[in-house]
Amino acid sequence: MTYIQGFIIPVKEGDKQAYLDMATKAAPVFAEYGATSTVECWGDDVPDGKRTDMKRAVQAEAGEHIVFSWVRWPDKATCDAAAEKLMADERMQPDGEMPFNPQRMIYGGYDPVFEGGDGGRFGYVDGIVAPTSSDKPAFVDHARRISTYFLKKGASRIVDGWGTDVPDGKVTDFKRAVAAEDGETVIFGWVEWPDKPTRDAAFAGMMDDPDVRAAPPAFDMQRAIFGGFVPILDTDHR
Repeated sequence: MTYIQGFIIPVKEGDKQAYLDMATKAAPVFAEYGATSTVECWGDDVPDGKRTDMKRAVQAEAGEHIVFSWVRWPDKATCDAAAEKLMADERMQPDGEMPFNPQRMIYGGYDPVFEGGDGGRFGYVDGIVAPTSSDKPAFVDHARRISTYFLKKGASRIVDGWGTDVPDGKVTDFKRAVAAEDGETVIFGWVEWPDKPTRDAAFAGMMDDPDVRAAPPAFDMQRAIFGGFVPILDTDHR
């Protein structure tokens, strides 16, 4: 079973190229230790929320953009074995000053419990993180129903991950990002689209679709954080 590490990172507009250079340098090292793909996406449509949002999740400062990214591994054991090696590998050291504040980056490990679509090259991504108190089968059923609509409207792939290793952070973390309560699990997922216009058209008609209206709620939308992103690094589709 595959395993996903998910990340949300605040990066200043002026440091975008430095961040991309760092990520491009790191991706082959991840692959050497077993990662199957690395994807980095730059914030394009990241709305403010009333209670939670992706900017507050990482305490974004003025001029900072949100990066939504993930690394796929063949399984959790491979990811865990790579962690210590990556920390010790000199190639992972930045060439200069870090292009983001690592203390405000949030990350976690997720088991993909639902994946739909054929995949392929994509030009836009919707990312979401949310707290759920539903059991796993109920969440998967919800994901399947919603994905039916997205795929019908042009999405190329939908992935939903169930939190299995979501650590507490000193400054920020995924649990605080969605105000997770005792007994709740954090989910991390995304939808891949060929382009932003296809995505915008799909969302415009979403609530008119009977499959969407019939889907039972699986998480608290008031605390979910989400946004639209443009991929800047995709090792599967260079």
